[in-house]
Amino acid sequence: MNKMNKYFLSENNVPFQDYFNFGLSVDCVVFGYVGEEIKVLLVQRDAEPFLGNWALPGDLVPLDEDLADSASNVLQNLTGLENIFMEQFYTFGAVDRHPAGRVATVGYYSLVKSDNYHPIASSWVKETEWFSIKDLPKLAFDHDQILEKAVSTLKSRVKYRPVGFELLPTKFTLLELQALYEALLDYKFDKPNFRKKILSMDLLVQLDEVQANVSHRPAKLFQFDEMRYIELRKEGFAFDITVKG
Repeated sequence: MNKMNKYFLSENNVPFQDYFNFGLSVDCVVFGYVGEEIKVLLVQRDAEPFLGNWALPGDLVPLDEDLADSASNVLQNLTGLENIFMEQFYTFGAVDRHPAGRVATVGYYSLVKSDNYHPIASSWVKETEWFSIKDLPKLAFDHDQILEKAVSTLKSRVKYRPVGFELLPTKFTLLELQALYEALLDYKFDKPNFRKKILSMDLLVQLDEVQANVSHRPAKLFQFDEMRYIELRKEGFAFDITVKG
């Protein structure tokens, strides 16, 4: 054994170079909100492995791309969606999670207004479709586990960060806001208590407008005040919509 080969051995006597025979991918969990239901964007695979199965939009990371850039590019290449903010939430590294070899994947999630985005299948994707998170097909690879983790992460984060507002129109009623958080958390809030709680945070701007074209008495419209939230955060304010018994 020459000096160079000895240098490139790991502590457990495995050649250092062998550790580079390892794949890395990204998988994107895009949540939307339609008809008071939380939905997730899935793609139908038109390539092996798992030909014909539904899966999360994802692919291997090119050697010349950063992770975040790769997540954005994968989503655009497979579904046509672009300019979507995505946040990393977990890494999945089971040894046998991919049939082609050792591949770890980094999960990213996003919240979008579904009506504003119209995904189009491209590359090796046959179809795209929004599925209710309560009525999902069997997914390829370990994407069931990835999606389950994304859902639990979402439910945890919306309690303490006002990310739920990303799914609403710019102008909304308090009832629409309550329906959204009930869908996100799978929990029914008491109407007066929810309104008291959300209004006490001083994050909403009441508009001089009401609903239009409704069969019932039109409700007042509100907007989320993002700048106010940023100011309050600097003062130590904590958004809290936790579920309590």
